[in-house]
Amino acid sequence: MATKATNKKPLFGNRRSHALNATKHAQKPNLQKKTINGKQVIISAREAKVNKKEA
Repeated sequence: MATKATNKKPLFGNRRSHALNATKHAQKPNLQKKTINGKQVIISAREAKVNKKEA
């Protein structure tokens, strides 16, 4: 089982139509399962990219 190693949460806002109707909308973080030091963790794609660059 993978452990969650990030605190990222969805970003909430509104979708706006041309008639200016507002509809609730969430942008979810891009979470990935990665193996780091032999353990599976769930981290964001940006964190995985930085981690790969440091290694």
